[in-house]
Amino acid sequence: MFKKVLVAEDMQDITKGVYISLCELGIEEINQVQYCDDAYLKIKKGMADQVPFELLITDLSFKSDHREQKFSSGEALIKALKQEYPALKIIVYSIEDRLQKVRNLINNHHVDGYVCKSRRGLIELTKAVGSVHQDKLYLSPEVSQALNSNNHMEIDDYDIQLLEHLSNGLSQEDISDLFKQNGIKPSSLSSIEKRLNKLRIDFKSNNAIHLIATAKDLGLI
Repeated sequence: MFKKVLVAEDMQDITKGVYISLCELGIEEINQVQYCDDAYLKIKKGMADQVPFELLITDLSFKSDHREQKFSSGEALIKALKQEYPALKIIVYSIEDRLQKVRNLINNHHVDGYVCKSRRGLIELTKAVGSVHQDKLYLSPEVSQALNSNNHMEIDDYDIQLLEHLSNGLSQEDISDLFKQNGIKPSSLSSIEKRLNKLRIDFKSNNAIHLIATAKDLGLI
């Protein structure tokens, strides 16, 4: 079992539950932080002191406050750590259950486990720690289909933004204007129309309403 674990979580009641679960697994050293920057610095110091953390358990969402942060989200933290320390094991423990998000974290950022916060969250987290220790990827039941080939589409963050804006009632013209204002490319109306048409074909959707409904069913938005 892991001997040295770091937990990055800004909700104290959740941190307490995670701590108790890790203690029951017999983990000798459990450190806790409430900021992503602190997690990064602790892991970096552990590596420099040759007493590295073996596992990071982190949330994705952290509330901002008066303290300025280099890493404002768990995803940004994961990306940086996996680039510098690819051998570090990372389990995400989050309320986020969109399959596209989970798929992205696994395929692009190489997380080792993903557990959804739920009534059985701590039970699933305990299972995840055991599986990851044995070098096995672990997904909690809510997101177990994230890597299912039947759910795989050629879809990226740009597409997700399109679908989210469309689901919020924005027209294609509105989305084009918004993308231009925020420097998101491609932003032309014709490019957006072509991309949405491709998504309709990929998702076998009859219209925009059907497309949004399908995307929601798949956990993409």
